[in-house]
Amino acid sequence: MSEPIAVLIADDHPLFRRGLAALLESVPDMELAGEAASGEEAVELARSAHPNVVVMDIGMPGLGGIEATRRIVETTDDVRVLVMTMHEEDDAVVAALQAGALGYQLKGAAGAETLRAIRAVANGEAILGPELGARLQGYLAAPRAADPADAFPQLTGRELAVLELIADRRTNAEIAATLFLSQKTVRNYVSGILAKLGVADRAEARLLARTAGLGS
Repeated sequence: MSEPIAVLIADDHPLFRRGLAALLESVPDMELAGEAASGEEAVELARSAHPNVVVMDIGMPGLGGIEATRRIVETTDDVRVLVMTMHEEDDAVVAALQAGALGYQLKGAAGAETLRAIRAVANGEAILGPELGARLQGYLAAPRAADPADAFPQLTGRELAVLELIADRRTNAEIAATLFLSQKTVRNYVSGILAKLGVADRAEARLLARTAGLGS
């Protein structure tokens, strides 16, 4: 790239943001486009600052990094996301990639590795750490339930119907119209589903549902 790679850092830890900003300043082909301490800020700055790459943490207050990634990818042209987090669970990796992230790297990686990942994502290349890539391959190869309903025995039939629509990225209003329910009832169902599945948000619930075969 002829122009420096503009990088937006989205992380709720000031020390991490400061350290990564210093790393960017140490090389001539990158520059800091801004800093965000929450998912909401990341989405807004991605629209206003027009970075090439957003380095995104997953666990932030308010809007989580996975949902923030999805919104940035869906609403902002030419902005690519590299997730950099402490979360190394297989579900987190898959959820981030399904949300549209091009790369996933664990915090603690060497500075040279981080710069390489940013450059790769800026060029449109998908990148995972070698250990994450091997684990992800095993995760995707694991057998799934033959009947999607068998994967969620803790859910009622109506909750399963709501989860299937969540898997299809339907909003609460769309779910309410499809199932002839009030939006308040749908919100209650969604809250119950998240609690029963032990997930933090709709993006994680959608990942579990899609993995089990729910959704079109």
